[in-house]
Amino acid sequence: MDELEAGKQKFLDLVQGVDGAVQVVIPVTPSNSMFLISLTKGPNRKFITVPEDDILDLPNEAGILAKVTKTVTDAVAAL
Repeated sequence: MDELEAGKQKFLDLVQGVDGAVQVVIPVTPSNSMFLISLTKGPNRKFITVPEDDILDLPNEAGILAKVTKTVTDAVAAL
């Protein structure tokens, strides 16, 4: 598994830890070094942007993990 796939898997695990009912769609490739990620729960959908570097560093960097966790938690709360 390459770094990007490991980061995407960590992101999916993070979202499931926040709320297991949320469905996640992560694009295969970033656009302008940003991933536009869709979070869906029931009829509600929210899009968040996460820098490619954050996805790459997510499994290994505690600071990045904390920042992305806050972004995900806020987005899921808005659903």
